[in-house]
Amino acid sequence: MCKNTDAHPRQTPCQNRAFIRKILFIKSLYSCELTVKLANIMRQFVFITFLLSVSAYVAGQATTLERIRSLDNPVNKVLIRISEPVPMSKSGHKRTMLIFFALPNGNSIEWTMGKSIKTGDDWHFDIQHIAAQTRYLRTVMHNYNVVTIYLANQLKSWPAWKKQTPGAATEIKRVIDSVSGIYASYHPEIILSSHSGGGSFIFGYLDAVTSIPKEIQRIVFIDSDYGYDDSLHYKKLHDWLISSRQHSLQVLAYNDSVVIYNGKPLVSPTGGTWYRSRLLQQHLSRDFHFSTVTDTAFIHHTALKGRINILLKQNPEGKIFHTEQVARNGFIYTILNGTADEHKAAFSYWGERVYSSLIWDQ
Repeated sequence: MCKNTDAHPRQTPCQNRAFIRKILFIKSLYSCELTVKLANIMRQFVFITFLLSVSAYVAGQATTLERIRSLDNPVNKVLIRISEPVPMSKSGHKRTMLIFFALPNGNSIEWTMGKSIKTGDDWHFDIQHIAAQTRYLRTVMHNYNVVTIYLANQLKSWPAWKKQTPGAATEIKRVIDSVSGIYASYHPEIILSSHSGGGSFIFGYLDAVTSIPKEIQRIVFIDSDYGYDDSLHYKKLHDWLISSRQHSLQVLAYNDSVVIYNGKPLVSPTGGTWYRSRLLQQHLSRDFHFSTVTDTAFIHHTALKGRINILLKQNPEGKIFHTEQVARNGFIYTILNGTADEHKAAFSYWGERVYSSLIWDQ
């Protein structure tokens, strides 16, 4: 977070309008009581600003820019990093997609974004590469402003954060609504994506809403649906799926039930994503007709002409594939699968990293 302590004794009309916008934005992020206190000092101090940095990479013959916006909320301990293309086009033929990506447990935003590894670097920088995968999406989805929003917290765990945060579900909804509001003039399509413990963030959002808003176009669980509860979540997912042909549910998981780690099962019989994903598919099959293809590598369930996509990795050797599902083009796959842009991309899920040339040094 950046604090600006420069005094502003006089303000122009434009500055006043900017001041009002800051107040409204902070009100959506903070409690009403804190907002009042902040309003009293806002004319003297800017409490929250976006930190902007611009970097570039060359893809083919085109130079592409991206802007990083960072926002820390010291009250609810939420950390947000926004990656958007430069410029953000408002032309009639270009739409805007906001991808909210809730981070896995134990990972920082920097690790999740990823970078080229050098001697002495932490190995976590090389296991997800959401930044490079986002850049790849931009090279394929020419009709979209692709904006990725990284969602983390100071505890590095959404399940732990929810336990310690009063009204956690409401706070999660406020985060989604507030950041989406920044791009309201673009009329964005919204994707909720997650990995590992980040699924807890998505389920927190589902807990906060009576029904899933139509603007949510896609919900993605990359080995992250540990918290699925039929009684809490099924009807909302069902009703959302049938409300629009644009709505899609993407689920990736692997057989973690057979993994032995340090002499003990990695997960309980009902605690892993293998169990939860199969349970979700079983519940969905009560209302939707599924086609299932099974081979030595995957069990693939699809319904609603692919709008429901549940891809389960077989694991006869009992290996840990938790983060590999992200790194092996998993983020790209769950965004492109079933879209008009899917066939423009030359990649395969669980194949070689198609985005390797787009991994930056920082």
